[in-house]
Amino acid sequence: MSNLERGTDAAAAAARHPDPAFPRFHPRPAQGWINDPNGLCYVGGRYHVFFQYNPDSARHDRICWGHLSSPDLLRWEEHPVALRPQPGGPDALGCWTGVVTDDGGVPTAAYSGVSAAGGHSQVVLARGSRGLTEWRQEGQVAAPFPADPHVTAVRDPYLFTFHGRRYAVQGAGLASGHAAVLLYRADKLDDWRYEGIWFTTEDALAARHLPAEIWECPQLVRVPDSSGAETCLLMASLWLASDYHHHPNGVGYLLGSLAEDPVTGLPVFTPAKGGKADLGPDFYAPQILSLPDRALLWGWSNEVSGLDGRAGRGQEQTDAAGWAGLLTFPRQLAVHGGSLAVKPASELRGYRGTPRAKGAAGTLHLPGWTAEAVVTGGEGRFRLVLASAAQSRPVFADTVAGGDELSIFVDGSIVEVYRHGSVPATLRAYPEPGEQWRLELPHGAAADVWELRQPATT
Repeated sequence: MSNLERGTDAAAAAARHPDPAFPRFHPRPAQGWINDPNGLCYVGGRYHVFFQYNPDSARHDRICWGHLSSPDLLRWEEHPVALRPQPGGPDALGCWTGVVTDDGGVPTAAYSGVSAAGGHSQVVLARGSRGLTEWRQEGQVAAPFPADPHVTAVRDPYLFTFHGRRYAVQGAGLASGHAAVLLYRADKLDDWRYEGIWFTTEDALAARHLPAEIWECPQLVRVPDSSGAETCLLMASLWLASDYHHHPNGVGYLLGSLAEDPVTGLPVFTPAKGGKADLGPDFYAPQILSLPDRALLWGWSNEVSGLDGRAGRGQEQTDAAGWAGLLTFPRQLAVHGGSLAVKPASELRGYRGTPRAKGAAGTLHLPGWTAEAVVTGGEGRFRLVLASAAQSRPVFADTVAGGDELSIFVDGSIVEVYRHGSVPATLRAYPEPGEQWRLELPHGAAADVWELRQPATT
């Protein structure tokens, strides 16, 4: 493996970072802005995670694709920037959300490109090397903005297969005010055929669970279902015109089935149930990696700006820190009892270091600013707070009852709370000097606690 393919150790860079809010175990570059995860794939025995990235500042500007890879979801390497805006090209204003697929043995990125301010996005292709570390951008457009008078906005291509054929979807907004998914045939990856408006918030379940003006980052995947049924998951991020990297509507999902239209032969999605993909305020634009045996999701968590009244970081503080945004831990998706169930990828147990508590009750302090706690039993309200001698700042609170089991991760300024058989909550909080994470448990609840540590390299 060449030095370019091997990359640099992301954990070593995180360990040296001077900002206590910087994550030590959620990999990201030491500097710059990041947002949506892109191009998730498993190639050559490695997981590859691309992401929207501005390496030059902690602001959302001139978006490139950054690149991380790992053999085991624990040890991550950072690679050189994969895609950059091309002057005069269809992506001159940014390389936005997209996917990576195999096109006749050639790794190929299909992503949203915008050529000018106020312009519409197009699907742009780039060709990669076998190790995904070198990319050729030639301005090839696979799908222009559709010539459909009902469509006012389009973004974020995602590919899937149905009955042996390759299709694509994009998120959209319509002149009617509805959010939508557009459908394409992509038999030839370099020439997509627009099939029309496929699914919208005119559907009652969609309007209830995915309310938005534009659906961003739509994706359609099959997820393991404990009932044995073949269940399809449609997930979308919920964009409102009033948002500016502050997305109170979050991410919604629908579970349903795919069938073939008897006239056109095209897939038809019929939803049966829906909900939120995350219950926290700081989760958006996830992407799902669909593997033969499981489905893994990464999401974006932005910095808290204070727009919702929570203590956050203003732009001056973020600029001074030199970084903004991170990706969640990988999450494993399944369906249990007709609902989406999300848990941390099982590999994350490899971050468990020295046990700090076993069956602890009452109030306990978590070790440092990076820890995992598993809470079982009890009934009542628990709280996670940042505490010092002078104050106690509540960060997250919820209730447990009966056989609930929670897995709580804290890593610098990100908190991920997973409830067994349900969906997690993602939120951000910024420890101040002298503060410590404290977990307050209700009567009858017990917690096992570990400090987190990086696994040994091989």
